[in-house]
Amino acid sequence: MRTGPALLRLAALALLIAFVAAPQLFAFAFAPLTENDAPAIYNQGSLLALTLSHLRTVFAAVAASAVVAVLLGIFVTRPSGMEFLPLSRSLVNMGQTFPPVAVLAVAVPLVGFGEAPTLIALFLYGLLPIFENTLGGLTQVPQLVLDAAKGMGLSPRQRLLQVELPLALPVILAGIRLSAIINLGTATIGSTVAAKGLGEVIIAGLQSNNVAFVLQGGLVVAVLAALVHDGLMILERRVAARLGRSM
Repeated sequence: MRTGPALLRLAALALLIAFVAAPQLFAFAFAPLTENDAPAIYNQGSLLALTLSHLRTVFAAVAASAVVAVLLGIFVTRPSGMEFLPLSRSLVNMGQTFPPVAVLAVAVPLVGFGEAPTLIALFLYGLLPIFENTLGGLTQVPQLVLDAAKGMGLSPRQRLLQVELPLALPVILAGIRLSAIINLGTATIGSTVAAKGLGEVIIAGLQSNNVAFVLQGGLVVAVLAALVHDGLMILERRVAARLGRSM
């Protein structure tokens, strides 16, 4: 790992932790953005608690998307499930193209306000990249490797678990990374249906015309996205290196 980027990531992480844990220390940086003696730092709740709630919602949704999308990808790449590939692709495409705001509007009457409708919207929104990458990873396993595994007497299940999935793992992880990054930003809309998250800070800023609040919410989400992206990229590289691949 190169020292410069690693130090930059550590510095960003330390700055983020310091800001959400003790935001008043940074009031001097946001004060010029306020007017009429408005507060420079979000004061309607704990930034740390909102950040943790935001991350919990995103990771729960991505985990659910990963389980469903990977299982669906495996199913439609087996001989018995290939005929369902067009239908499966259409369904996950709908999840991506259906606006999350519309999903919230439909889900709230069914499950009520709070975290549940946000989880549903993020789950649907995160399916497509993981599903497509699972398909890509599994279908790119060389036929010679599959023939060799078959020649060694491995059953279809053993070939899947011991050959196909390990070789496809870096590509699947790239889909999970993309899904997580998309959902970190999209999750801010959850605050419109009373889900706890960093969207509260942005909405409070918009309602009170306080640019400092909007910037604080946006910056925390952006830094989280950059750190999660880099963390998952490192994981992908390590998995690829263990498989003898370069990224």
